[in-house]
Amino acid sequence: MQVNPVASDATARAAALAALQARFGDRISTGEAIRRQHGTDESYHPTVAPDAVFFAQSTEEVSQAVTICAAHKWPVIPFGVGTSLEGGVAALHGGLSIDLSGMNAVLEVNAEDLDVRVQAGVTRKQLNEHLRDTGLFFPIDPGADASIGGMCATRASGTNAVRDGTMRDKVLSLTVVMADGRVVRTARRAKKSAAGYDLTRLFVGSEGTLCVITEIQLKVYGIPEAISAAVCQFADLESAVNTCILTIQTGVPVARVELLDDAQMAACIAHSKLEGLEAMPTLFFEFHGTSAGVVEQAETVQGIAQELGGTDFQWATKPEDRSKLWEARHNAYYAALAQRPGSKGWPTDVCVPISRLAECIVETKKDLKETGLYAPLVGHVGDGNFHLVYVIDPSSEDEMRRAKEHSDRMVLRALAMEGTCTGEHGVGYGKIEFLAAELPEAVPVMRAVKQALDPDNIMNPGKLFRMN
Repeated sequence: MQVNPVASDATARAAALAALQARFGDRISTGEAIRRQHGTDESYHPTVAPDAVFFAQSTEEVSQAVTICAAHKWPVIPFGVGTSLEGGVAALHGGLSIDLSGMNAVLEVNAEDLDVRVQAGVTRKQLNEHLRDTGLFFPIDPGADASIGGMCATRASGTNAVRDGTMRDKVLSLTVVMADGRVVRTARRAKKSAAGYDLTRLFVGSEGTLCVITEIQLKVYGIPEAISAAVCQFADLESAVNTCILTIQTGVPVARVELLDDAQMAACIAHSKLEGLEAMPTLFFEFHGTSAGVVEQAETVQGIAQELGGTDFQWATKPEDRSKLWEARHNAYYAALAQRPGSKGWPTDVCVPISRLAECIVETKKDLKETGLYAPLVGHVGDGNFHLVYVIDPSSEDEMRRAKEHSDRMVLRALAMEGTCTGEHGVGYGKIEFLAAELPEAVPVMRAVKQALDPDNIMNPGKLFRMN
């Protein structure tokens, strides 16, 4: 897919850039390499570089930078660590990329209240390392070591979402910079509130189109008394998915349940040196709770799996064994790419009601086989979410066409099953048309909110939906 960026007005660009350089000096960069880095994410979408990059250090500085950009109607694109998957950081209309990675302080830990306040550039691994000696942890785990601000902007979830939910469920309050430079705090620290519009959840998932998120108040949790992980393999994909569905329907509070198809398992075995496993459809489980509770959960799930033809569980109870197992799952993307050196990954995802999950996956895999493409499947199947990564030669128009056509059919299949075009990757600009198809009555309302809060359309323009 080729994108022709719309150049920002030269006069506005020059005036905004001069004002920014006068205020922030050498923390405004126009170097080509840095600009290209900030116009690139982990997706297949082509790089579209901003005109300049600002390395911010505080909410006040972000406010000042946005105020300058607003005065010249110059676009603003927030940037965390660049792990987004739908072109969310591409500067489609030029402008200023605001890099928040330097805003990486944990500002407060309220252990008794089970909440923390962090700057947007704190990464999830950094936060959990900071919390390690407090007996607390932050559960949202999208795989990549994403920034907390970016996770809020894309409404991220991940491997723990089946029990712990998504970023939408974990954010108590945000500090944001609006399109005119105003700083707004959306809520207080109370665990619930009936006071006014829920601005927090309006901004969570807004992908930088309404504001720049600079600080986040988050819920955190006590580290479980006992944690145990297990692997179970199946002769066919449908049995593995049905095991997951029945586990959720039975009410077992499983912490994680991840699906890897035979192609993805083959890649992970080769890349991560997993021993004692075969290239078969596989479920990775993790159980949290008391020692007795973990045993009870595991016995129930193992019984369900065995009834559906699953192998005996292979256990990983030592922390180092669990880490190796989940590291292999988190490296699934790179494991797939390693099977075809020189290739490019095109990741995509959908989410459907769990009762339709087996049907959606089986039909998607059958369709995939007919395309001849190599595209391993993984899934956070406990909440109906699964992913494909097309491993393709980006210079091959034929492969790109087949991948796009298959991805489009997968999304339309999910929508027909009352699902969504994206469970966690976000819309960016790659799925704009599908959001319009999914929520035709809601998109005009979203557009009206955008118009009210960002009348000059400077906040990450060209993402989520079109303004005309």
